[in-house]
Amino acid sequence: MRAEPRWARRKDARPAELRAAALDLFVERGYAATRLDDIAARAGVGKGTLYLYYASKEDLFKAVIREGLVPLYEEGERMVDVHTGSAATLLRALLHTWWARVGATALGGIPKLMIAESGNFPEVTRFYVEEVMSRGMRIIGRVLALGMDGGEFRRVPVEPAARLVMSPVVLMAVWRYSFQCFDHGDGDPADYIDLHVDTFLRGLAP
Repeated sequence: MRAEPRWARRKDARPAELRAAALDLFVERGYAATRLDDIAARAGVGKGTLYLYYASKEDLFKAVIREGLVPLYEEGERMVDVHTGSAATLLRALLHTWWARVGATALGGIPKLMIAESGNFPEVTRFYVEEVMSRGMRIIGRVLALGMDGGEFRRVPVEPAARLVMSPVVLMAVWRYSFQCFDHGDGDPADYIDLHVDTFLRGLAP
């Protein structure tokens, strides 16, 4: 079997390389300050090559979100679909998975970026809310509803409860990209998540 030409493999890899470069620069500099020229240079291609794959910075940002974050939420939806045990166990697993796949990676810088620049880029913000935030809230809401329907949790309004679940974990990601370099504490994120879930579940006890 003939090996695939090296240039062909490189061409196939370019969208992923461009997304990785874009994510790094978005997190380092913010959305407004990141230029397509800089993304192309970070990825080792010309700006014209970048335009072969993405028509604009907004398109590239959306691709970063769709390829980096949306699959995780799809996985979370599947976890809820097939789960048959304790809702509390599922809730804990979802939060630990989110931290491992988002909060502890470069993707964890996106929440800070959105908080800082949402007012200046309404279309990008709308996309992020619909594709990421709202979807995540629905997943957590489904878990809470399962626990309430099964008598594991007491009845509370699902939507605000879902926000209470996610807010401290998202804040931990924002903290990591804002203040952690000045914070000399040695707290383990896994311990933080477990303490948060334990505290929250005590409030939902029947």
